[in-house]
Amino acid sequence: MKKLKFSLVALASFFSVLQAQNNQKGTPPVIAEKDLTAYLFVYFTGNKVEEEAVRYAVSADGYHYYHLNDNKPVLDSKVISSTGGVRDPHILRGDDGKTFYMVLTDMTSSKGWDSNRAMILLKSTDLVNWKSSVVNIQTTFSGNENLKRVWAPQTIYDAKAGKYLIYFSLQYAGGPDKIYYAYANKDFTALESAPKLLFVPKSERACIDGDIIEKDGVYHLFYKTEGGKAGIKVATTTDLTSGNWTENDNYLQQTNDGVEGSSVFKLNNSDDYILMYDVYTKGRYQFTKSKDLENFTVIDNDISMDFNPRHGTILPITRSELKRLTAKWGTPEKLPKVNNNPVLEGYYADPEILYSNKTKKYYIYPTSDGFDGWSGYYFKTFSSDNLTDWKDEGIIIDLKKDVTWANRNAWAPCIVEKKIKGKYKYFYYFTAAQKIGVASSDNPIGPFTDSGKALVSSKPEGIKGGQEIDPDVFTDPKTGKSYLYWGNGYMAVAELNDDMISLKEGSTKVIKVDNTFREGTYVFYRKGTYYFLWSEDDTRSPNYKVRYGTSKSPLGPIEIPQNNIVIQGIPDQGIYATGHNSVLQIPNKDEWYITYHRFSYPTGIKMGEAGGFHREVCMDKLEFNADGSIKQVVPTHSGISALKK
Repeated sequence: MKKLKFSLVALASFFSVLQAQNNQKGTPPVIAEKDLTAYLFVYFTGNKVEEEAVRYAVSADGYHYYHLNDNKPVLDSKVISSTGGVRDPHILRGDDGKTFYMVLTDMTSSKGWDSNRAMILLKSTDLVNWKSSVVNIQTTFSGNENLKRVWAPQTIYDAKAGKYLIYFSLQYAGGPDKIYYAYANKDFTALESAPKLLFVPKSERACIDGDIIEKDGVYHLFYKTEGGKAGIKVATTTDLTSGNWTENDNYLQQTNDGVEGSSVFKLNNSDDYILMYDVYTKGRYQFTKSKDLENFTVIDNDISMDFNPRHGTILPITRSELKRLTAKWGTPEKLPKVNNNPVLEGYYADPEILYSNKTKKYYIYPTSDGFDGWSGYYFKTFSSDNLTDWKDEGIIIDLKKDVTWANRNAWAPCIVEKKIKGKYKYFYYFTAAQKIGVASSDNPIGPFTDSGKALVSSKPEGIKGGQEIDPDVFTDPKTGKSYLYWGNGYMAVAELNDDMISLKEGSTKVIKVDNTFREGTYVFYRKGTYYFLWSEDDTRSPNYKVRYGTSKSPLGPIEIPQNNIVIQGIPDQGIYATGHNSVLQIPNKDEWYITYHRFSYPTGIKMGEAGGFHREVCMDKLEFNADGSIKQVVPTHSGISALKK
């Protein structure tokens, strides 16, 4: 299927992506709505030269904002501008989900309101480091001798053209300000062509500070009218560059004071939009809320800021992006604590966790989720040195490229580290097309080489139902022998040969479990006891959960305690379907953690059956009673604290 287009709009509205993430078909969106958990406010502060610079603030809820860097600039205006000052910052997340674009008015008001002829284009992959270019309209394009000013540029991704469209107001001598546009070049360092007219109101009066957001396939252009009665109005179109706009004659500002610099953004995990604007005559902002972008209610009493912004924009951001910003410029004291669950952003499931003695790092190997009907075809891994900050190490196996015997249904992997002839090797077992394969590598992040054939492709003797899926590998610390477990509807085990890529002939057996067993076997050893964990119910069920039994042997039999739930959901906290786990022991400590998946929060429970393939990976502490029984884990949104290095 075609990759979903990430059609973003002014202020990084994620409307199209949110539609994609709620679509039960296709591939995972580049950014899932559920991962947008914070906001970045980009602004300047006033008309003095030292105030005409880019500043940052952050918010956890879209209502309460806290400045970063002591409210000092995060970019040096003298370095990036031709005038020594910048105003009107607009920020956009690109259609790839990970590139950011910012455009600025290249201007210092001390030189006069008709003093600037340029704008600044910036590009970043981390919101911290930016590459900048100055575009002077007057000197770059002929016929602009009478150009007086270039104001308030903004960017939107035009999915129809497959390009980034920059729009801004221009004023020529003797005429009013009008909104023009041009497409940016591929590198976002220049304009492809001379500006063309985008919009001018029927009144032919001046219009500035355009801000475009898309909703239900309709582009809404909010702008400020000048001349006569000034204020915020809106016009709509279904084709950005067609020139066919439908104007709404109503003024949208909810104040009689002078306003400018309107911006709209969508609240995370909500149907609500915020229209905010700079009440510049009073030195404050006004915030209003709407569901339809037509009727707005003032919510000023709900808003707080510890700074006084001028004409800025707000970008919804992920937890990892927020962490990156606060790592650079400090965490505001009053900013709410950041949750650590889910541990991975995006849709992932069936997590296998490993500590590597070779690298001294932790790794998670999940199912790549978010594909329609569990149809994923590749596996990734993530690394961390503290269990809370995870780095995407990329794809380690692509069934379509790296495996000859299967090309679909990449599910539920597991991995083991083995020291062979003095060197660490990694053996990765995975499900593909309802068979189990194995690949090996010298490093925990690969590259992995497939063995060339399925390791398990048929049912154990006497088994008629179920699937050959969900491998688990366990090395007995008593004997050094390694075992492979697998099965859906049954629990099978076989001893692995020393090569770790073949099964010992005649060793396959079925271990008896009670009728709560569905899939997802996981085995670990603690203080003389072998613990067998498994998942009950269907991964599409909100009641999916983990149970356990114990044994004196890695081959069973299993004794099942009366109260044997390891973890289950908490509906009143929006936590559902906590299952298919792995367990981590911190090296040389009796300190344990359970890694599991759940329905994506808060969206998964609303998806119906698709919640079962829009899952996310979480981690919580695993504890034991004095008699060795497992304390039932309470799943959390907060997750665990970072391990001390």
